[in-house]
Amino acid sequence: MSGPIDVVGHAALDYLFEVEHIASPNESYPITNYEVLFGGGAANIAAAMAQLGGNSRLVAAVGDDFSTSGYEQHLVNLGVDLSLLYHIEGEESTKAFVYTDPNHNQSSYFYWGSSSKLLGMETPALDFVHLAPSEASFSARVAQKSEFVSFDPGQDLVTYSKEHLITILDNTDILFANIHEVKRVKEMTGRSFDDLKQSISTIVVTCDSSGSKIYHKNKKIDIPVVAVKTVDPTGAGDGYRAGFLLAFSKGLPFEVCGKIGSTVASFEVECVGCQTNLPTWGAMKKRYEENFGALPL
Repeated sequence: MSGPIDVVGHAALDYLFEVEHIASPNESYPITNYEVLFGGGAANIAAAMAQLGGNSRLVAAVGDDFSTSGYEQHLVNLGVDLSLLYHIEGEESTKAFVYTDPNHNQSSYFYWGSSSKLLGMETPALDFVHLAPSEASFSARVAQKSEFVSFDPGQDLVTYSKEHLITILDNTDILFANIHEVKRVKEMTGRSFDDLKQSISTIVVTCDSSGSKIYHKNKKIDIPVVAVKTVDPTGAGDGYRAGFLLAFSKGLPFEVCGKIGSTVASFEVECVGCQTNLPTWGAMKKRYEENFGALPL
């Protein structure tokens, strides 16, 4: 595949707060530290692909602060193609607010901002697209118009109607989901996992510390994690998808795609933030070969 891998979804500013306690209703506690970092599932994946040397293009709605925050220049510096962005004047970019206490308990809030405007936007026809969590009707229309579709419903699954979810699944070639999302998809659609395997050529199920499983043509491939010291697991799934899809676009076998995904994910978890420790292809290759042997490329 010679063209870009288009990634649809959010480009968000992540506000990460360290607090003494997670507040209950009508309670207040001090914030001991905070950071503002670059995030959003689609942007995380596009950024990781670009750092690996891939050709990625971000399809997202952004607000006035996308440029002033430095996010736009950051992605440009990485080499992400921003030609399909929707710039929404007078609106703020999507934001995530995450509060974490010393015991790693979290409370999170998500402000859709500019992403909510995708509802009424005209959709492009794309060759190879990954649908990260996004506005459901927009993703459904993209899926119908695109040639090859990879889909990750993620945490936005709760915002999908049954109609939109089925439309996307019926046009999906690769489905990424964790075990909880698979259960939710089955409940929403009334389809069994066997039904999903019959209609979708490849399903990748991530299982946290247990690795991942790739289902393709009645075969199951088990992919182990690459063990490192985990500081922040937040961006692991996005890194996995970036590595997997870039490897897939190069024509590599599914087992290798999964192992590259696992290797990229291992870099993501070593630092706080989803775009703070993105590996180059050379760095990924070195760690891959330390864990799995020679990379066939």
